[in-house]
Amino acid sequence: LDLMLFNLNNSNCSFFKNNFVRVFLNGEDKIASLKKDLEKAKHSINLLYYIFADDEVGKEIMEILVRKAKEGIKVKLLIDSIGSMKAKRSFFRQLTKVGGEVAEFFPPLFGFRLFNFKANYRNHKKIVVIDGKIGYTGGINIRDDHMGRSKRLSPWRDTHVKIVGNAVHDLQVAFFNDWRYCKNISDSMNNLVSEGYFPKLGTYGTVGCQIITSGPDLSNRPIKASLLKMILSAKESIYIQTPYFIPDETMLSALKIAKLSGVDIKIMIPSKPDKKFVYSATLSYVKDLLPSGIEFYRYDGFLHSKTVIIDNKVVSIGSCNFDNRSFALNFELTVFLFDKDFVEQNLNYFNVDLSYCDKIEKSFFKRKIYFNKFTQAFVRLFAPLL
Repeated sequence: LDLMLFNLNNSNCSFFKNNFVRVFLNGEDKIASLKKDLEKAKHSINLLYYIFADDEVGKEIMEILVRKAKEGIKVKLLIDSIGSMKAKRSFFRQLTKVGGEVAEFFPPLFGFRLFNFKANYRNHKKIVVIDGKIGYTGGINIRDDHMGRSKRLSPWRDTHVKIVGNAVHDLQVAFFNDWRYCKNISDSMNNLVSEGYFPKLGTYGTVGCQIITSGPDLSNRPIKASLLKMILSAKESIYIQTPYFIPDETMLSALKIAKLSGVDIKIMIPSKPDKKFVYSATLSYVKDLLPSGIEFYRYDGFLHSKTVIIDNKVVSIGSCNFDNRSFALNFELTVFLFDKDFVEQNLNYFNVDLSYCDKIEKSFFKRKIYFNKFTQAFVRLFAPLL
């Protein structure tokens, strides 16, 4: 209850109960479900993705979007300029040619891909809202390697959710806030309601949801503050999954205080890095925290999941990594989910993942000759930007 009130007072976010929430642990399952729901769309499809690639899975989704736009469905696609840099803009024009709309978050100067003075600020969210009734969000982008189709980063373990219920309204609000900014339009939410984007929804399940967005435009860093509140409220356990573990001093202190208070803390990171320099920074923080008694585990593959589970009471799932970039520089979205059975389900997922992990001991760093004090100090210089 205190976390719900904190989120309401700090982020002005509503609490929605009676939602159905389905968890996806890999990209293939998420995309299969998403394609089925896109095919059934009757009114509108809104998508926001950090990465929407012009590859096999990207073409599959684009083909559906183009076809639905031809049918008269309102289709809006918002992409991040940096995340979707490699996709040719002609790939997206096929949607606009049939009546769909495409917008780019912080586009480059004069259309030149290498000239982007806002490149450090990225819209890292993943949002899909279909007919104002079905929502998707989490960590999985529209790209083949997120499906586990890259041998170098396979198996790819991720977490994404499908939401059916009133909480979808806040996903829709999050989408339209970014859409209106990028398109420089001032349609009021009342107009969007009259256009059918916010239909009345009933009871679909038992999961309570709060949806929080954050970005460099918000000085109170809402997602970081909520995660900090979770950590400091923990009485029994804190379980974290993140591909990048680069906390600031506030988060480091909170974790140490929680551990000194007798809280069981387990943090899971990948064993296969996608960005070696960032992985070195992650390991430097792991090495620092090991003496505190916090347990670290390396997942046998690439772990892209961004989840935090506290005391068997609440779980957060979203796009926000446990690092400075996500907390301060990126535009992110995280769902806080409240339901005993749902949290238990995610605890089971975490424990299954542990069976695919190696626990990191102090001897791990003794084997890594290159990981000396110089390397650790060097990567820490860049930690605020990673």
